[in-house]
Amino acid sequence: DRDILTRKGIVKTLYDCACGTGGMLSVAEEYLHELNPDARLEVFGQELNETSYAICKADMLIKGQSATNIKFGNSFTNDQLATDQFDYMLANPPFGVEWKKVAKEIKKEAEDLGFGGRFGAGLPRISDGSFLFLQHLISKMKKNGGKGSRIAIVFNGSPLFTGSAGSGESEIRRWIIENDMLEAIVALPDQLFYNTGISTYVWVVTNRKEPNRKAKIQLINATSFFRKMTRSLGNKRNELGEDDISKITELYGNFRQGKHCKIFNNSDFGYSRITVERPLVEGGTPVTDKKGNRKPDPKLRDFENVPLKKGKLVSSEDDIRQYMEKEVLPHVPDAWVDDSKTKVGYVINFTKQFYGYKPLRCLDENRGDIPALEKETEGMLKEIVE
Repeated sequence: DRDILTRKGIVKTLYDCACGTGGMLSVAEEYLHELNPDARLEVFGQELNETSYAICKADMLIKGQSATNIKFGNSFTNDQLATDQFDYMLANPPFGVEWKKVAKEIKKEAEDLGFGGRFGAGLPRISDGSFLFLQHLISKMKKNGGKGSRIAIVFNGSPLFTGSAGSGESEIRRWIIENDMLEAIVALPDQLFYNTGISTYVWVVTNRKEPNRKAKIQLINATSFFRKMTRSLGNKRNELGEDDISKITELYGNFRQGKHCKIFNNSDFGYSRITVERPLVEGGTPVTDKKGNRKPDPKLRDFENVPLKKGKLVSSEDDIRQYMEKEVLPHVPDAWVDDSKTKVGYVINFTKQFYGYKPLRCLDENRGDIPALEKETEGMLKEIVE
C-alpha cells in the first residue's frame, strides 16, 4: 500500500483486538511516519488484561494518540468498538486460547445473528479460539465501496489444518477462501517468541485484492530467514533482521513463483470428503433392504478426500466417479459412494507444499558408521557398569 500511504495528508485507522501493551500500535505509527511524515494514523485497541491495558493507554497518551480509543474488556463478549470499521488490523492473539468461559455468549451470537454477527461462518473447537479472533477482525473490515481493509494476524500452525470437512474450523477456512479474502500466508522461523518455541504464521486477509491476486493464495516459506540472537530470552533464540524482513516483504510484493514463494488457486486447498461404503455380507450373501438396496457394513466404512478442480466449489459426480475408478475400485470393486454424506472441506498443508526430498544415504555410508557407533556405545556401557 505504499502508493496509498505516501499521499500528502493521508489519514488511516488501525485496530488491534488483543493489543496488550500497545506494541503493534506504536510500531505501526512509527513506521507510517517514517514512510510519510505528513500521514496520520489513528490507532484503536482493546485489551483484557488490566495491567497491559493501563500501560497501553498511558503509552498512547504520551504519544499524542486519543487514549479513549483504547478499550478495556473481552473483545468477544464486550466488544466496545462494535460499530467501528478500520483500514488496517494487526493482531498477535494468544495461541490456542480456550474460550469455554465465554462459550455461552459466543454461541448465542452465532445462533441468533448468523452472518449478521461475527461468527456466522462457524465456531472452532473450545480448546482453540484462534479463528474467533480472525472472524472478529473480518467483521470490522470496511466494505469494498469504502476501499476495503487489510488484516495481518499471527497464528500457530493449528488454523491451517485442524478440523475435518464440515467441522467449525474447516467451514471457517472455506468461508474465508471461497469469499476470496485469504491473500497470503507467511511461515516464520521458529523460536521467535520468548514464551514458546513453536512455528508461527502470518495470515494476510483482505477484501480488496489486486486484480492479479484474485482467486489466488500466496504461500511464503520464510522459515530460513532469521539470525541467531547473541543471548536467548526464554524460548526466543531467533529474530528477524532488517535483511530478513526486506526479503519477506519483497517476496510478498513481487508475487512470483520461486523457491520460497508459491501461488495457488483458491480451489487447490479444497476437497470433497466422500463416504465409501462396502456391503454387509451374511452367510456369503450381501444383505439388502426392502427396496433391494445393499446395506452398508459400518465396520468397512471408509473416507476419501477428492481434490476440487480449478474454480470449482464442489466435486462433480464425474470427478468423484473418476477418483473411485482410479483410487478405490481396483482394490475394493464392491465399494460405492454414499452421496448424501459428501462434505466439502478446506485444509492448507503448508509443509507439504515446500517439502524438499532428501536422498537416502547409500548403504556403504551406513556400513561405515556402524562400527564407530558400536565402539561409542560400548564405551558408554563400560562407563555405566564401572
